[in-house]
Amino acid sequence: MDEKERIIQLRNELHEHNYRYYVLNQPTIGDQDFDFLMHELQDLEARHPEMADANSPTQRVGSDLNAEFSQVEHKYPMLSLANTYNEQDVADWYESVKKGLAGEDFEVCCEMKYDGLSISLTYVDGRLTQAVTRGDGVRGDDVTANVRTIRAIPLVLPGKGYPREFEIRGEILMPWAVFERLNKEREEAEEPLFANPRNAASGTLKSQKSSLVASRQLDAYLYYLLGEELPTDGHYENLETARSWGFKISEGMKKVKTLQEIYDFINYWDTERKRLPVATDGIVLKVNSLRQQRALGFTAKSPRWAIAYKFKAERVCTRLNEVTYQVGRTGAITPVANMEPVQLAGTTVRRATLNNEDFIKSFDLHIGDYVYVEKGGEIIPKIVGVDIDQRPIIAQPVEFIKRCPECGTPLVRYEGEAAWYCPNDTGCAPQIKGRIEHFIARRAMNIDSLGPETIDDYYRQGLIHNIADLYDIEVQQISGDGSRTKSAQKIVNAIEASKQVPFERVVFALGIRFVGETSARLLARHFKNIDALMSAGLEELQEIEGIGEVMAKSIITYFHDERNREIVERLRGYGLQMRLREEQTTQASTKLEGLSIVISGVFTHHSRDEYKEIIEQNGGKNVGSISGKTSFILAGENMGPSKLQKAEKLGIEILTEEEFLDKYELR
Repeated sequence: MDEKERIIQLRNELHEHNYRYYVLNQPTIGDQDFDFLMHELQDLEARHPEMADANSPTQRVGSDLNAEFSQVEHKYPMLSLANTYNEQDVADWYESVKKGLAGEDFEVCCEMKYDGLSISLTYVDGRLTQAVTRGDGVRGDDVTANVRTIRAIPLVLPGKGYPREFEIRGEILMPWAVFERLNKEREEAEEPLFANPRNAASGTLKSQKSSLVASRQLDAYLYYLLGEELPTDGHYENLETARSWGFKISEGMKKVKTLQEIYDFINYWDTERKRLPVATDGIVLKVNSLRQQRALGFTAKSPRWAIAYKFKAERVCTRLNEVTYQVGRTGAITPVANMEPVQLAGTTVRRATLNNEDFIKSFDLHIGDYVYVEKGGEIIPKIVGVDIDQRPIIAQPVEFIKRCPECGTPLVRYEGEAAWYCPNDTGCAPQIKGRIEHFIARRAMNIDSLGPETIDDYYRQGLIHNIADLYDIEVQQISGDGSRTKSAQKIVNAIEASKQVPFERVVFALGIRFVGETSARLLARHFKNIDALMSAGLEELQEIEGIGEVMAKSIITYFHDERNREIVERLRGYGLQMRLREEQTTQASTKLEGLSIVISGVFTHHSRDEYKEIIEQNGGKNVGSISGKTSFILAGENMGPSKLQKAEKLGIEILTEEEFLDKYELR
C-alpha cells in the first residue's frame, strides 16, 4: 500500500472511530491508539499536500486564522415553532390538527426540545459541504469551518443508502460539564461568565477562530431531514434511517397516536431530562407524515403541524450567604444574591439578581435565609420566595448600601424610581465603560470589532475615558508588539466606518437616560439635527408624541452638562452624522398617515429597521407595545405568543408581510 492509499485508509478508520466515540458512545480503541493513528495521518498529509481535504479528520482541530462569515440563503426557510405551556394548549393543537386533516388518522412524533443553536447541514455525495445558522430564518451565517471541528457531526457519512444531496437540521449544544468547566476558567481569569450553555454555544460557534471552537467540545443532535429524495413519508422513520447513516439522533424520541400518550411522554421527560448531559427546555410535537405536514401547511409565523411544549421552571431551595452590588452604565445599582451553590436545571447556581431595594424589602430578606430559586425561561436565576420557618435566630435583615461600591460616592434615588443610582457618571469606572459598550453596540454605532473585554483593556491602558476617545485610537497603540497589526487595523477601520451611521442611531448611541431606539428616532425626525435637539426646551420636547416629561427632563439635563456637549462637539469634529440625511427629511407618501403600527417577528423582504423606515417615510408611526390605539400589527415569523394573545384580546388586526406590502402598495 502506498502512502496515498494509506491516507485514504486512515481517514476512513478515524471517521469510523469518531462516529463510534461521539455518536454511538461505543469506542473500540483507546485514546492513545486514536492519537497514534491521527499523528500518522498528519505526517502523511504533510508529505502529500496535493491530498488536502477539508473533511479530513485532521481538520477537526480548526485554525487560528480569522474568518468573516458570509450570509447564505436557506434552500428551505428555517421557521420557528409556536410555544405552549400547558396541557390544554397541547389539546387545542391536537384538535386543530385533527380538524385540519378532516378526521384522517395521524401519528405524532414526540421529541426533546434541545436548548442550543439551530444549524442546517448540507451533504452532497455523503460529504458535509455547508453548515448554516438559522439567522433570520431566511438566511444565516456560513459556519462550515467551525462546524467541521464538532466531532458529533460526521464529515463523511459512514453509512449507506443516503440521497445524493440532502439537508439535515439540528441543535449545536454545549454539554453541562463543559459549560461548568468553561465558566470556572473564566471566573478564575476574572472574565465575564456565560449566562447559560446556549449563549456559550452560540458565542463559540460565532468565533472567528475555528481552533477555539474545537477546544470548546461542542455537541450536536439532529432532528429534521429535508430533500427531494427522502427515504420515507415518515419523519420518525427518516430520522431512524439518518441514524444508520452516522448522525447523532436523540434517543428521547417516540411515535404516538393519542393525546394521553403525548401527556405521558411530557410527564416522563419533565423529570428524566435532568439526567441528560445537555440543556433541554421542552418537548417538540410533530405530525409524523410529511404528506400530512404539507397538507396542514404554515401560518405566517410557524408550521401548523408542529408545536413546542415548554417545561415549567424548576425550583430549588438554598441559603443566602451575602448580597453584593453591581453598577450599570446609567449608574443604577443592582443587588445580587450570593447563595450556597445548588444544582438547578442542569447548572450550579451561585448568584441571582435581586432587582432593587423594594424587591429585597418585599421578601424581608435576611442574610442566612433559605430562599427559593427558579430559572426564568430556564436561563436567569431569580429568587421567588423565602422559607421563613428556616430563618436563623441571629439572621440580620439585608440593608441596602448607601455608597457606590466602585467609587464610594453617596447614592441617590430619583423621584418615581425604584433603583438607587451613583451620580458620579464621569468618575465611576463601570458607568464609563458601560456607556462606551452601549455606544459600540450593534443597534447603536455597530463597531462590532470591539467588545466588553477590549473596552476594559483600553480603559485600563488609559486609551479611552469616554466615547469620543475611540476616534483618537491609532493602529500602533493597540497592535502590541506588532503581532496584532491586522486585528488592530480591523478595529480602527470599524471605528472609521461608524462615522456613516445615521443620525437617529447616533442619538441613541449617546446613551441619554430613558432614550431608547424608538424615542431616538422620534427625536431625530422632529429636530432634524443635533443643534436643534441640544437647544430644545421642555415644552417643545413634550410636544413630540411618545416623549414624556421624565424623558424630556433627562434630555435637557444631558445637554446642559458641559462635559456632554464637549463630547458631542468632538464627535461632530470627527465626522459623525449629526443631521438627518436629505432623503430622510422628505416623506415618500401619506399612505400610512395616522396609523400606529407594531412590528413583531422576522421578515423576508426587508429587515425590521427597514420596515420602521418605510412606515415613517409613508406617514405612519412605529410603536413598541400593543394597546387599544394600535392600528395593526405587522407580523413576521416568530411573533411572540404574548403579543399574539394581547392582539387577539383587543381585536387588533394582524397583517403578514405580504398583506402589508400589497394593501398599502409599498412594494
